[in-house]
Amino acid sequence: MCRADGRRPRGMTLIEVLVALAIVAITLATGIKAAGALTGNARRLTDVTAAQWCAENQLANLKLSRQFPGIGDSDFSCAQLGVEYFGTLTVRPTPNPNFRRVDAAIADADDRPVLVLSTIQSRF
Repeated sequence: MCRADGRRPRGMTLIEVLVALAIVAITLATGIKAAGALTGNARRLTDVTAAQWCAENQLANLKLSRQFPGIGDSDFSCAQLGVEYFGTLTVRPTPNPNFRRVDAAIADADDRPVLVLSTIQSRF
């Protein structure tokens, strides 16, 4: 489009401004979504790490007690990083009577499973 004196007008048209704003809005929305995913992943990693510490502590206590565990389930709780985790210690027999399989299942406060850690406990 030209003016009456033959020069082109300077600046951007309304359509160009709207397209540029749409591009910026899409880019910002994508960035916010990516940041939210990173935050969620960091929180999940923190939960799994703390739950693993709880499970490892329970299994270590069992080994340090130097007693052959009885078959059955028992509940426990543990606080790590200011969060309360609830767990179940499950002891099952193995084909060899001198060994027992021990599973420590950890759940969060909403009873969602976070981690299961297993080990073998020997009689001796």
